[in-house]
This record gives sequence, structure tokens and C-alpha cells, in this order.
Amino acid sequence: MLIQADRLKAGPRTARKLHVTSHSSTFALLAVLSLMATGGAAQAQDAQAQDSISLPDVTVQQEAQKAAAQATAQKSSATAKKKVVAKRPAEPSGVPKPAPAPTDVAGAPSPLPGANLSLSPVAGNPGAPSSSVASVPGASGAGAQTATGIDMARYANTPVFSVTDILHDVPGVSLKQGNGPRDMGISIRGSNARNGFGIRNIVILDDGFSVTQPDGLSRSDLIDPHAYSGVDVWRGPSSALFGNYATGGAINFRTWPGGVIDGIEYGVDVGSFNYLNNYVVGGKKGENWEASIFSSDVRGDGYYGYSDFNTQTVNALITYQPSSTDTFTFKFINNNVYTELPFRMSLNNFNINPYQKGCKTYATAAAGCETLSFMGTRQTAEQAGANRDDRRTIGGVRWDHEFSASTTGQVQVVIDDRNISQPTGTTRALGDYLSYNVTAGVTNTATFAGLPMRSYLGAFWNYLPVDAQTILLAPRDSVLNDRLQSDQVGSTENFGARARHEVKLTDDVAVIAGATVERTSLDGTQRSYNAGGAITQTVSVGREMTNVAPEVGLLYTPNDQWQLRARIGTGYGTPQFSNLFIQPDGNPGNNTDLKTQSNIGYDLGADWTPVKGVTLSVTGFYEFFTNEIVSQASLTPGGSNFSYNAPASEHRGVEVMANVALTDSVRLTAAYLYNNQIYTDYDEVVSGAPNAVSRAGNKIPGVSSNELTARVSYDTPSGIYKGVGAYVEYQWHDGFYMENANLLWAPGYQTVDVNVHYEMTLNWGPVKSFLAYFEVRNVLDEVYIASANNIADRNGSTAETLAQTGTGSIYAGAPRTFYGGMKVRF
Repeated sequence: MLIQADRLKAGPRTARKLHVTSHSSTFALLAVLSLMATGGAAQAQDAQAQDSISLPDVTVQQEAQKAAAQATAQKSSATAKKKVVAKRPAEPSGVPKPAPAPTDVAGAPSPLPGANLSLSPVAGNPGAPSSSVASVPGASGAGAQTATGIDMARYANTPVFSVTDILHDVPGVSLKQGNGPRDMGISIRGSNARNGFGIRNIVILDDGFSVTQPDGLSRSDLIDPHAYSGVDVWRGPSSALFGNYATGGAINFRTWPGGVIDGIEYGVDVGSFNYLNNYVVGGKKGENWEASIFSSDVRGDGYYGYSDFNTQTVNALITYQPSSTDTFTFKFINNNVYTELPFRMSLNNFNINPYQKGCKTYATAAAGCETLSFMGTRQTAEQAGANRDDRRTIGGVRWDHEFSASTTGQVQVVIDDRNISQPTGTTRALGDYLSYNVTAGVTNTATFAGLPMRSYLGAFWNYLPVDAQTILLAPRDSVLNDRLQSDQVGSTENFGARARHEVKLTDDVAVIAGATVERTSLDGTQRSYNAGGAITQTVSVGREMTNVAPEVGLLYTPNDQWQLRARIGTGYGTPQFSNLFIQPDGNPGNNTDLKTQSNIGYDLGADWTPVKGVTLSVTGFYEFFTNEIVSQASLTPGGSNFSYNAPASEHRGVEVMANVALTDSVRLTAAYLYNNQIYTDYDEVVSGAPNAVSRAGNKIPGVSSNELTARVSYDTPSGIYKGVGAYVEYQWHDGFYMENANLLWAPGYQTVDVNVHYEMTLNWGPVKSFLAYFEVRNVLDEVYIASANNIADRNGSTAETLAQTGTGSIYAGAPRTFYGGMKVRF
């Protein structure tokens, strides 16, 4: 059962910041790490790790893995011996291990320090997609949950500009273009399909550190895929493990362990529209420490007429073990992004001018250029200077302590600063959102009545003070001035506790159960101002909500070919702070009747690995939502968007994954999602209509019913052409409705990508390996919709009128694009 910011910044919009993050700091740190490793007792790395960071596709040795898994599960914690620092083995406890050799579990990640993955009683089929999912605080692994672990070796020879490039072939995951080059909306089973920017309804982690702020917002700007060795996607309602906002699931990005890098890798990607990405990653491992750091500088003109961008990212991870019982892990991320933003289009303007070319000014605008009214004067995006100029800085520390051979504790603190300046439309959003996130927990492994079990009990607290402003923008180059429209002060606070229990009932059957109870407090005030700067309205709100989310799962592994999963999970997501200040008429006011959205989901799945090199996985899901929070345009022209609860809806579908080695050289991979989402109880109040209109039985807008990604790849394993490879990838995305009445249909699309690459191991002095690739994306040059925000119905609307008036909705996808790249490892 499920129970239910900053001061006005000076400076013209026309000033463009040029962010520069020097790679010299990265090289300096790497030099220090190298000296430390040379002066100390640097540990020998796995031969594969020494040869190349880009690990090849690995295959599964079923019998050896099953024996190892059983041996681990049956190991008695009573006989475990504490390590002595003076006699520490080559792999100290808690320090991330190098990536596995080819005979290990495919893509198996290192456990997070203190997570006790090796003591988990839940050992499923080592060939299943979830077998390589890393532990997170509270769970030793995916257990019975539908999850997929991604090995980034698959993407070593392809351009990986954003999260789209590494998540598009994970079943259940959908992506849409957001407000910026790497600002992608990530959906799990359609969870984020209706959100206009960023990521909601999913919890995002980076090496186990939360990068979702307490108000539930995550953004993918800070994610450069080159920084990561793997990604784990947890699908389905997951609040029992991840808390508030995990109605869709969670994603954990894992950076490269320093010992696996064991040196420096420099890479460069170039492409159409003056795209350039310079990046460097390096790391080392000592006797009781390990460190890695990544840095990149990315620039381009973009494929729109107005879409220049540049973004810089630093991502570092350091692990230090001062004693045999203590491990400290330090995390640092910084991202600066500047990007020009074209206005989102109506469907008609998309059909006329999909890439918004010739839109310099309103007076000279070509047909199909989207414009907005600034204090009564219409301007194009370029003329108005629409853009984003943001910074995100995250620091975290995790302390793992071993109380005994069977009991460990963990404390983790994350400080996250999101500083924004976003004149993306007719207003500018300003704010400095500095949040705090603290978690603590104790894990115990034991045997009761002969049954191995693992128990976790933890508590958490997170807090986000808000001090934000909305500036009404004057027409650029006019005598009018920008003015303060409103400001908000207040806070979002969450605190609670969670428990989880994993039990191995037999050699074949494991049960996982858990629950979270959480209290959320929203408190604050919004003030509105007139043209003279006087306060015209003050709205104060205060809401407290308590939510409880349980889950239970069953994992059955009858043999080393089959794994069967069944799970009932629940999720909840409280309203955001800003949702409470806008009434359905679009005017400022108290909207505190808004309720927490919740869902309960049923998953039933099977993973089959009949022979070496073949993995097939199928999962059916059925989720029931209550009070789903949706955003809609105001019922009155010129009003702000408002949030409301749809009383009931159903999300159901099927996820399919295949990974088949057809020969030693040829591999087929495919991911398919069928996603059918409908309202079952929802009466919508439509502007101009005398009565509310029932939407029961209608499709939920923004959700594509069918999505397929398939790739056929060829890689020469040996001989004179060893390292030569190529692949062809096909994507199909079905269309979807753009509004609740199901009148206007956004057409689907199909694209084809082609890639050739070459990789070789070298012994040329300091150079260890070299890789180069060339890729053509969207070979057929299809014009397609990469993102379409929901639009509002009005009384008497037709598909024709909505296609014309439904502005602020569509971004086109990239046309035919050419990429080339290389990386060298030292």
C-alpha cells in the first residue's frame, strides 16, 4: 500500500560569456598522482587494463561464474578476517577494483566502497543485463528489479556527445532534446515525456552521489559520456530505495577507476557545424588510494541558425583508505554551459523551417521563423538574445567504516550548487540553488536458520533554500528596460528513513523487500511586482506531506541459463516548490491543494542466456498512477503554466533486449519498448469550454508507443586486420499526441547511422594504444521531431488550429551529420 534563487544580476543579455577550463590543471593533478604512485607501492594492474581503457565486448563463462557466485554467497561472515594495513593485499577492501578481465561477468562493475557486494546473498544469472549493475547505498545490486548495466566499452569507437548516445539502446529509456546541446530529457517508461526541460521523476547518481536536487530536478548538461566506464539504469517505481521523485526509476553513472586508466588518455571529436570536443582522462592507483580526473571542453555552432554553444566539465573521484576499517571517497563535478537557444516551434513552423534558418530579426525573418512578444514587440530568438548561462558545482564525501566482519556503516554528504541565468523566452530566470544532501546507514550480513541474508537500515535529510527571481524582458535594443516580475523565497526539505532486506531462501530463490518513509516540507513566499517596482501581490504557501513506499521482489535462478524476476514497487513525487504559486487561471495564487503523485508498478521478466555470447531479456510492466502531476498552459491567454493532478492513469508495456554474437566477428544488439499510457480518470477544464471535458481513455501526450534501436556490428578479432570494425544502427520512434484531446499528432521517424573504426595496441614509447573512427548520422537526412512539449487545447480546437497556434513546443532533430575522432592512451 502506498501512503500518501538569487539577486538580480547586472549586465546586458547581449554579453556572451566564454567559459574556459584549462586542461593544465588536469595534467598537473595527473603528474602529482604519477609521482605518488612512483614513490609508493603502485599496484600492478590487470593486463587488459594496461593495454587499453577501451575494453572489448566480453563473453560469459557460465559454469565458472556460477561456481564463483555460489562460493561467494556461501562464504560465512564469521570466518572473515580483518585486514592488517601493514599486510594489505594487492586489492584493498573498499577501493574500486579494475575492470574485469574478459573471462569475468560481462561489464561487471566495482562495488561502491562499503557496499559489501561480495557478501550479498542475492546472486542471479551472471549473464543477465542486471548482473553488472553496481551496488548503491542500501542495495548490493539490482536484485529482482528490472535493471540494465551498460559497459562503456561498447561506445569506445563512436561519438558520444550527450546521454542520448549511451542510453538510446537501453530498453525502456526514451530521450528528448531539452534547452541546450546536452540538456536531454531522460524518460524511463515515459516518466519525463511531458516535462519541458531537464529531468524529473528519475533520481540521478554519479558514482553513488546524488546529483538530483531536493526539488526533484536533474539536468544532463554536466554529463560528458567520455568520463564514464559504465551506467546503470534501474527501471520502475523505486522510491523504496531512492526516495522522493523516483516514480520512474534511477540512473547511476560510474566514472573510470584510476587503476583501470593507469595513465592518461587524450581524445578529440570533430564534426559538422564546427563541433569540437577536446577531453582528457587520467588516473592512478597506489597502495591505499585511487584517483581519476576527467576534463573536457566542447564547442559548436549547432545545426540551428541560432544555437552556438560551449560547455566545460570537470569530474573527479578519489578514494583513500587510511586503515583496514575505513574508506573515504571524495567526489567533485563542475560544469559551465553557455548556449544560444532558438524558440520552440509550432508544428506548422517546424514543417516550413525546421532548423530556424534566416531568423535574424523579426523584420527580415524567413517563412516559418518562430517569434515571441516582448512587451508588445515581436522578436526572434536571435534578436532577443535567448540563451542559458549556467554553472553547476557538486562536491561530496563518503565515509565507510567496518564495525566488524559482518557490519559496516556509511555516511555520505553532498553539497550541490546550481547557479542559473536563463533568458529562454520572454522572461529571464535567475537563481542560485545551493542544496545539501546527507545520508547514513548500517549494513549487516548474517545467516539465520541457515539462510544467508543482508539487511540495511538508513536515514537521510536534504534541504534546498530558494531565493529566485523572474525578470520580464524588454525588447532588445529598445528604450524599455527589463523589470522584476516576481521573486520567490522559501525552501524544500525532505527527511526520512529506509530499510531493505535481502534473503536467499534456497540456492535458486532470493527475496528482496524494502520500504521508505519520508516527510517533505514546502514553505515560502512569492511576490509579484508592477512596472513601477511596487508589490502587487504576495502569496505565502506551506505544505507538509508524508509518503511511504514499500517494495517486494522475487528472483528465481533455476540454472545458469535462466533468471526469472517478479516485483511490486511503489513510487511517489511531491510537488515542486514553484508549483504551489500559480492557479489554473494562470495568475499568481495559492495552489496548495496540489497532491503528491504516486504509482504502484508490477514487473514480470525473464533473462535467458542459452549459450555463450547470447542474451535475451523480456519484461512486462503495468503501473497505476494516482494524482499524476501534469503541467498545462494557462486557461487564460498570457497566463503562466500551472500544475494539476490527473486522478488516475495507467502505464503498461513491454521491454525487450537482445545481444547475440552471430559469429566471432558479427554481433546483433537490439532494444525495443512498447509503451501504452492512458488516462482512466481525468476531467480537464479547457479554456472557453462551459464544462470540464473527460479525457478518460485518451492517450497521455508526449509518449511514443513504439521505440526500437538495432545495431549490427563487425569487429575483426585477429589477423592482419585486427582492430578494424564497422556497424550500422537503425532507430525507429513512433509518433505521439501533443495534447490531452488527442487531436494533434507528432509524426514519428526513422534514422540510420553508419560507423567505421580502427583500434590498435602500440608499444611506441609512452603511447599504449590508438583509436580512430568516422561516423555518419542520419544518413538519409530525415527531418524529424526530437522534442515536442505538450500544448494546450481550447474550446473548438482542431488539429489544424493547434498546428498553427501550438507554439513553444517543437525542436527538430539533427540533419545528416558527419563525425570523426581519435583517442591516444599514454
